[in-house]
Amino acid sequence: MNAPSAHRRPIGQVLIAQGVITEDQLRIALLEQMKSNQPVGKLLVSMGFISEATLRDALGESLGQKSVDLSRAIIDSGALRLVPREMAKRHCLLPLDYQPLERRLIVAIADPNNIVAIDKLRALAHDELQVEILLAGEQEITRAIDQYYGHELSIDGILHEIETGEIDYRSLAASLDEYSQPVVRLIDALLTDAVKREASDIHFEPEARFLRIRYRVDGILRQIRALHKSYWAAMAVRLKVMAGMNIAETRAPQDGRISLNISSRTVDFRVASQPTIHGENLVLRILDRQKGIVLLDNLGLEDDQLDLLKLMIARPEGILLVTGPTGSGKTTTLYSVLNHINEEGVNIMTLEDPVEYPMAMIRQTSVAEAAKLDFSNGIRSMMRQDPDVILVGEVRDHDTAEMAFRAAMTGHQVFSTLHTNSAIGAIPRLLDIGIQPDIMAGNVIGIIAQRLVRKLCVHCRKAQPAEPHECRLLRMENQRPTPMLYRATGCERCDFQGYRGRISIMELLRMDGDLDELVARRATAREIRNAALEKGFRPLVEDGLRRVLDGSTSVEEVARVIDLTGRM
Repeated sequence: MNAPSAHRRPIGQVLIAQGVITEDQLRIALLEQMKSNQPVGKLLVSMGFISEATLRDALGESLGQKSVDLSRAIIDSGALRLVPREMAKRHCLLPLDYQPLERRLIVAIADPNNIVAIDKLRALAHDELQVEILLAGEQEITRAIDQYYGHELSIDGILHEIETGEIDYRSLAASLDEYSQPVVRLIDALLTDAVKREASDIHFEPEARFLRIRYRVDGILRQIRALHKSYWAAMAVRLKVMAGMNIAETRAPQDGRISLNISSRTVDFRVASQPTIHGENLVLRILDRQKGIVLLDNLGLEDDQLDLLKLMIARPEGILLVTGPTGSGKTTTLYSVLNHINEEGVNIMTLEDPVEYPMAMIRQTSVAEAAKLDFSNGIRSMMRQDPDVILVGEVRDHDTAEMAFRAAMTGHQVFSTLHTNSAIGAIPRLLDIGIQPDIMAGNVIGIIAQRLVRKLCVHCRKAQPAEPHECRLLRMENQRPTPMLYRATGCERCDFQGYRGRISIMELLRMDGDLDELVARRATAREIRNAALEKGFRPLVEDGLRRVLDGSTSVEEVARVIDLTGRM
């Protein structure tokens, strides 16, 4: 690696400031540099004072450049095909990811000042490429070039290799050169493919004679592959090894976690196995940190609804609940709220099952059965940590609800989730759990109910006049001309689905004195709803149809997640 440019902080000083090397070690390396004229960083590695990974990270800090750990990176086959091996070796670089639609190439390079190499990379395609650079160690890159080039990395190519060659499944868990095993590359290729397709889950489902692989993309499960059953034994072993699970245990459910670098960012996978009559079923939840935290202003709320949410967050004590079915984006909304209030003067503590997205400055704890730490015990112990804000992953039972309300009553701001179908439905649910109405009244800041609907692909959606039943739904029967609504079509950019990405639709119920009084005297849900509507409460249906009218989604998609029959 070359030394950093003169206006940057010298690498030796960066390493001393980090406490990685001593003044004496730097002095020795500088004396050696006078003889050999090699970069100081390289000499410190060769003398054994620091590891190459430490140098890579320190050099990244010195140059203000991101670095990448190639041992945890998954390489894109398209990027390897684009950059010839000879070019990669000559300039000590490794292509990591190629995104043809965005004309973007991500490469790991040992010398970020190598202008010749960067110019040659830009000229690889007909239109000039946008090249994104990440720092990596020289030896790391050399090893990776030998490892990845010459191996088939596409899913079809790997499957062909498996079909035509013999694989020793038993050596898979203990192989010294893991990458020579096609099953290792097959799993890597599937994980990369799922992340690139923006899937939220990967399902490996063994049947009697074959293995079904499905991705959940935009909330809908889609079958991607069907493989011969004989592949599954080795694939399951590989996934369990990566997730730190017991490969010998096949009759009991297990949980694990995988952390990889895909497309230049860290992606975590939560792995869960479940024994079935045809073998172990494995489901991987994809936790992409880049998508995990959405700014409050980007949640898609109208200005008045966003102001209402900010008003609820501003209340210093009480409990704010986010409700909805599994997979409706409740955690993402709560993280957006935490991100909005996260600052040095606020102590935020969370109790989750498990922690999904690490956040700076926030004290995050995972519920652990082994440590006898459940939600109610966790809240009790967190109260002794001087918190201002407490996030409880989910209110599941009476003990958790009681402790969460106790925290809210003692001057804390508490955020949590609850499984109900609507914001008003949270009130009878809390009564059912065992929370007394007089405790609930005055301590609930507000309730948010939400769903996720698929967004129409902007490249292929088509506007057509609304059908008569759609006009009735929208209450526009007498409007002339007939309103135009967008419909799904399908193109290459959306994988011929007609939809790409998802947006949230929400209803916000802000509690006030009048509503608290209704709750305290156990008023019916209808009474509470009518009182809320008088105060400007906007139900989920209204927000969903607003999204239909602005062209974000279709009537069919909203009807898939919300009951629209009440408006007919």
